[in-house]
Amino acid sequence: MARPVAVVTGGAGFIGSHMVDLLIEEGFEVRVIDNLVGGREENIKHHSSDSLVFERREIRDVQKDDVLFKGADYVFHFGGIGDIVPSIERPTEYMSTNVQGTVQMLECARYAGVKKFVYAASSSCYGLADVPTREDHRIDPQYPYALSKYQGEQACLHWNQVYRLPVNSIRIFNAYGTRSRTSGAYGAVFGVFLKQKLAGKPFTVVGDGTQSRDFLYVTDIARAFHLAAKTDRVGEIYNLGAGNPQSVNRLIELLGGPVVHLPKRPGEPDCTWADITKIKTQLGWEPQVSFEDGVQRVLDNIEYWQNAPLWDPDTIATATKTWREMLSSKGE
Repeated sequence: MARPVAVVTGGAGFIGSHMVDLLIEEGFEVRVIDNLVGGREENIKHHSSDSLVFERREIRDVQKDDVLFKGADYVFHFGGIGDIVPSIERPTEYMSTNVQGTVQMLECARYAGVKKFVYAASSSCYGLADVPTREDHRIDPQYPYALSKYQGEQACLHWNQVYRLPVNSIRIFNAYGTRSRTSGAYGAVFGVFLKQKLAGKPFTVVGDGTQSRDFLYVTDIARAFHLAAKTDRVGEIYNLGAGNPQSVNRLIELLGGPVVHLPKRPGEPDCTWADITKIKTQLGWEPQVSFEDGVQRVLDNIEYWQNAPLWDPDTIATATKTWREMLSSKGE
């Protein structure tokens, strides 16, 4: 009997590579598309060649009749570009990759007749949201990255409506775990802090550290995406977090080390907190990895961040200058 087939875009990246691991464990043949700008081939090369096909490509350049999609059951779309500041500086690139690139993947999936397309959306679409945040919260993107991810989601739902392509979208809150990105712009707190710990430098904490984030460990994210593919439900949007926000100060306590404080920034919420009632009820998903266990798993693999950029107050101030200038009118 032939194995089921899944395509994972961005499959050599942070969340995508864990998705690949899970799918191969579940008996899938997995086909990965990744341009290796943020991902690493080493994240997936431990898999045998009869389980994994990898192609280094840009999602925007893949044509709808591409052989990589032939016979695919599922498409998991993690491919795209992230980070706030570069999106403010290069909005057309973000729109091209995160919106038009998503449309290219939808067309490939439609042409191949896949059973389900699962889109990695972002909770950033909510902006400065009321908490806990439900899926029907108002949409208020604060910067081009958030807008591009939301418009990619809208394209997915439109392809479901017009072309009957079976899609579901998952709005990820604050993902963390092993293999998170080590290159590129100033961004996610974990990568910044882990390199600082390796270098024996103080953690650069924005504000007083009481701000909290709905951190969810990456293997729990992969499980949610698998369930969203297997379900008979179609055209759904799900929030995905732990439903249990943790403060930056708690993260510092678990990591252990000195701290230097930076000024707060505009457009950043004091708290992110996913209302996960819908995904728990409809898909039977529950988070399994506690924050303490997840942070320990990351610390056990801290050498992965050895070559990540080292950020300090001065370089952060330079990197976020555009952020402050463009978003300051929105208030703190």
